[in-house]
Amino acid sequence: MRKPNPALLQDPRGVPVPAHHPEPVLDVAVPVFDEEADLEPSVRRLHAHLRATFPYPFRITVVDNASTDRTPRIAARLAAELPEVEWLRLTEKGRGRALRAAWSRSPAPVLAYMDVDLSTGLAALLPLVAPLISGHSDIAIGTRLAPGARVVRGPRREFVSRCYNALLRSTLAVGFSDAQCGFKAVRREVAERLLPLVEDSAWFFDTELLVIAERAGLRIHEVPVDWVDDPDSRVDVLATALADLRGIARLGRALTRGTLRPAELHPGGGAPPPGLVGQVWRFAAVGAVSTLGHLLLYAALRPATGAQAANALALLVCAIANTAANRRLTFGLRGRGGALRHQARGLAVFLLGLALTSGSLAALHHTAPGAAPGTELAVIVAAGLTATLLRFLLLRSWVFAARPARRTTGGAAS
Repeated sequence: MRKPNPALLQDPRGVPVPAHHPEPVLDVAVPVFDEEADLEPSVRRLHAHLRATFPYPFRITVVDNASTDRTPRIAARLAAELPEVEWLRLTEKGRGRALRAAWSRSPAPVLAYMDVDLSTGLAALLPLVAPLISGHSDIAIGTRLAPGARVVRGPRREFVSRCYNALLRSTLAVGFSDAQCGFKAVRREVAERLLPLVEDSAWFFDTELLVIAERAGLRIHEVPVDWVDDPDSRVDVLATALADLRGIARLGRALTRGTLRPAELHPGGGAPPPGLVGQVWRFAAVGAVSTLGHLLLYAALRPATGAQAANALALLVCAIANTAANRRLTFGLRGRGGALRHQARGLAVFLLGLALTSGSLAALHHTAPGAAPGTELAVIVAAGLTATLLRFLLLRSWVFAARPARRTTGGAAS
């Protein structure tokens, strides 16, 4: 093992930890279930990599989730042969259950985990944990969806992953880019506060932990990774997706009803994003006032400019005012930071909605030139409702999407 830097590590609680700390500074959990083929080569590869590149004491904890093949015997043998490897046996399955068990018993200041297939390039491991060791960040995640990431996987899994993370941004207004990458780390005292609030014990565990952490105002560090899909993966994509949807709904209800209050974990860490129900009501109120303002402004401008010009000017002014009002009242953003970007995106969303309503009416006239006024009205109402829903989703997931001040560090190719 390379000699550690004589500088002190900064403990997450602010207490200096000497670089020659006798206990492991990093504990990497590797959850496994029936992995007799991959377990030994992967653990030996990870162990060799940490010995060669990680400058502080470390531990690898293999967490066996009720395997029925030779996995327990292989894990026990590895723990006996390699001094930095431990083995933990659980009687029930579940990645979240495995991580909770491993992290709850570990004394290491930094806790991490990775999938046993080592799909993520190991060169990103040190950039992942460095900001946690230094005390700069609270949680670190690998991301396959940020600039700088290099990913090799099939179109089906790529599509599912991007849809899932887009759904998270639109429903829970998250700011992190990739919830499901099996490559994460957390400071121990942060984990001690977060784990009691996380209910899921399976694949949604990661997402739930991150959402609660972000709502608590904790700092999440992202590392673009090199990631190669495991063609032998036995994850049931459909069952996992359905479980994740149920998890999103449950977590959204808890946040909306106030039964889950992540902000209490980090007093003074910044107000969490408003709940979905509150945002909908504020958005509707702002929309009603904007509509009234448009009518009044149109009536005032029409005598001097004509109908088309008055309508265009009134819509433009109200679109700008609507974006500003939603920025402050609906999404709770203050200050000038990002205001111009928000206005530019707000205008783009407004033009998209205008194109949707105008295009729907034009399509009706093209397909049914003699359509009755009632039909026109029904089309306009339907298009207007669709445009309103689209506007709200885009305001929530794009225009005012969280952009936390976090530094990203690209891992080298593996």
